[in-house]
Amino acid sequence: MTNILISWIGETDLRVAQENQTATGIGPIAQAITNTDYSAIILVSDYPKERTDPFLDWLQPQTSTKIIFRQEQLSSPTDYQDIHRAASKAIECAIKKFGKSVDLTFHLSPGTPAMAAVWLLLSKTRFPAKLIESSKAHGVRPVSIPFDISADFIPNVFRQQDNTIERLAAGLPATAPEFDDITHRSEVMQRLVLRARRVALRSIPVLIEGESGTGKELFARAIHEASPRKGKSFIAINCGAIPADLVESELFGYEKGAFTGANAIRIGHFEAADKGTIFLDEIGELPKNIQVKLLRTVQENEVKRIGATEPRKIDIRIVAATNRTLIEEVAAGSFREDLFYRLAVAVIKLPPLRERKGDVSLLVEHFLKQINQESKGEPGYKHKDISVSARNVLLKHSWPGNIRELQNTLTRAMVWSVDEELNEADIRDSLLPIPAAINAKEDIMNQPLGEGFNLQELIKKVGTTYLKKALDETHGNKTKAAEILGLSSYQTLNNWLKKHNLE
Repeated sequence: MTNILISWIGETDLRVAQENQTATGIGPIAQAITNTDYSAIILVSDYPKERTDPFLDWLQPQTSTKIIFRQEQLSSPTDYQDIHRAASKAIECAIKKFGKSVDLTFHLSPGTPAMAAVWLLLSKTRFPAKLIESSKAHGVRPVSIPFDISADFIPNVFRQQDNTIERLAAGLPATAPEFDDITHRSEVMQRLVLRARRVALRSIPVLIEGESGTGKELFARAIHEASPRKGKSFIAINCGAIPADLVESELFGYEKGAFTGANAIRIGHFEAADKGTIFLDEIGELPKNIQVKLLRTVQENEVKRIGATEPRKIDIRIVAATNRTLIEEVAAGSFREDLFYRLAVAVIKLPPLRERKGDVSLLVEHFLKQINQESKGEPGYKHKDISVSARNVLLKHSWPGNIRELQNTLTRAMVWSVDEELNEADIRDSLLPIPAAINAKEDIMNQPLGEGFNLQELIKKVGTTYLKKALDETHGNKTKAAEILGLSSYQTLNNWLKKHNLE
């Protein structure tokens, strides 16, 4: 991988060269290039040539890597537009010269605060890059940004116009208070909320798919509240929580005397939801015989109580949800194909939290406020905030339990913490362990594409993992390790070990 350092030249660097390493040390740039071996070093400056030439002559002997210098003309060292233009040009030239797979590093310390801010913004938007800073006291160290700037702090100005046009074309108002409880800012969730708002106006069935804890019932309630059925019944049923022998009577009701113990008429959930919405959560858990009866209800808009001779007409909207992929359940024979296609008229697939870019930080703020509010009257209550390092732990976690897990983690941390600010240890102590199988899947096979994704690095990680595992299992016997890895020879294994720096 080609590792490139790009930096502005700062006043401190120039002064060091003139004073020949006085009490100021060797300066930020010299510290960086003597700390790490770079494939290329690109320095950008708006200082006059008579100041930069002596510095470059002094700096080049400090490293064996050739220094590429770019002279730029800025109207002001704090003009963000000029700085952005010059920095972007330097990066684009580096990519053109060294290829798209370069590993970029931006140095924040040299130059003005405006220059550092532009590096930070570019690294989180157009050009994913590592960030470093340096000082005489602390040396060179990486800069960890505990939030996703591109999602949290940069307005989606280029998307807003398209979203507005799409909303107006759908005839939707600018705001939808019914969806206010769905806390989000990510683009994927904006699209899904827009679709849900559109489908809410119609009485067609909706199927919501998503992992446990992604907020399927919240979406179902919002659809109901945004529909013409608002104000009518919304009945939520967890199909997996009803004992198999009671499912039919719970859903469809029964007549008096229909069976032993049926001492009075019982109205089922479908009749109770008449004129409103029924939400069938975990619909994939329904027994096959109930699926048959449900199919008729969906087709004919009628229910037949147990023991009744005639069906009863109903007017309901069905919103179903599952944490499975229902079409796969159809292929496996556990869910009726005809019922699936009756229910899957409008399908909304909720993404896991790990794929909702920028939403975690927003949800953290939402839940902190909510938990603080709910805890006010409890003994020993203290209003609690969260530290930057603790927030960073939350942002890096993969959240297999999704929004529900995030909320529970913050609740635990706020209960156990004795301070008024949650620290990193509080959060780590409150996180549930991730099973190895899930961890492996999250690390390798389920990473979101986009900013920061690097296929070569991922392939390298897979190779390194299995090479180490093979050597461990064979106690360092390379012949056996090559055999269990499916490699043709001992020499082939050696080549792989060299490639991954594992000799």
